[in-house]
Amino acid sequence: MAAKVSIIIPCRNEEKYIEKCLKSVVNSDYNKDQIEVLVVDGMSEDKTREVIHRYCRNYSFISFFENPGKTIPLAMNIGICNSSGGIIMKIDSHSIYTTDYISKCVRFLREYDADNVGGVLTTFPREDTKLGWAIVKAITSPFGVGNSRFRIGDKEPVWADTAYSGCYRRDVFDRVGFYDENIARSEDLAINSKLRKRGGKILLVPEIVTSYYARSDYFGFVRHNFDNGYWITYPLVFGQLLFSWRHVVPLFFVVFMIVAACMTLFAGLGMLRFVPLVAVCVPYAVANIYFSGMTAWVNRDFKLLFLMPVIFATLHIVYGFGSLWGLSKVFASHAVSIFNRRAYGHGD
Repeated sequence: MAAKVSIIIPCRNEEKYIEKCLKSVVNSDYNKDQIEVLVVDGMSEDKTREVIHRYCRNYSFISFFENPGKTIPLAMNIGICNSSGGIIMKIDSHSIYTTDYISKCVRFLREYDADNVGGVLTTFPREDTKLGWAIVKAITSPFGVGNSRFRIGDKEPVWADTAYSGCYRRDVFDRVGFYDENIARSEDLAINSKLRKRGGKILLVPEIVTSYYARSDYFGFVRHNFDNGYWITYPLVFGQLLFSWRHVVPLFFVVFMIVAACMTLFAGLGMLRFVPLVAVCVPYAVANIYFSGMTAWVNRDFKLLFLMPVIFATLHIVYGFGSLWGLSKVFASHAVSIFNRRAYGHGD
């Protein structure tokens, strides 16, 4: 007998995509008597709620919940608390899922005795523009995102450190607790980090494919990457170490650039003061141009040769500054904590 699956969809202001997402779930080949869909809306201000309510009226297995806190971790916890399935599946509201997505997740969860199963992304731009496609190429390139397997893909099922969205055994949340509501972003990394620390197994399956629509405007891309970088380091405030080497490479790059720039401006070393800046920037520029050229060549698009260096540099530098800002908040919080302990007689 098929296991009952509770599908939780956090959303907010997703009128352009929520119907496509819900339609892909409705068209799933999984037994509809064995699924429940919990759409948890973060007080949307567009027509998202109208679309959700229409689907709730038409399909008895879809239900609506409000999320006053508006964050994804809170939405997931609301969904989990109101769910009844033995399997909990998180679904992204601006993604589209294949008809066999649910059934494959459940099958691989059982076959590999995994605690969480996820697939890979086939990424498209939200707007069909050169800039949108350049952003897509950057966030699906090993030079852009390192060994993020769910973005760059893989050939066979592999044990991973995290998974996109995720399909969990329900008892995972009994073992590791719910989503940390302090961590407004990087929630998948946070829950999977707790899972791995308790011996849990996370499986990435390349044949499980999701169509994901990435931001296509430049300033939206900048804001998103800054926030991503910030929420990689800031969770240290809550004692959560979420990052692996690929997450902190941009941080080190930005720190080295800042140090090298300061030496160039203030060190009294004559022409030698330029050496650190050249040592940091030139190798990166060469690598950037090489991978930009390869991207343009593979896609037979000469215009990408000019766009990709800017997009790659934006991805890395903005993400790095976001991580640095998050880290500065961690140090500030720690300094305030030490000051308060000493000021109120709780110091050593």
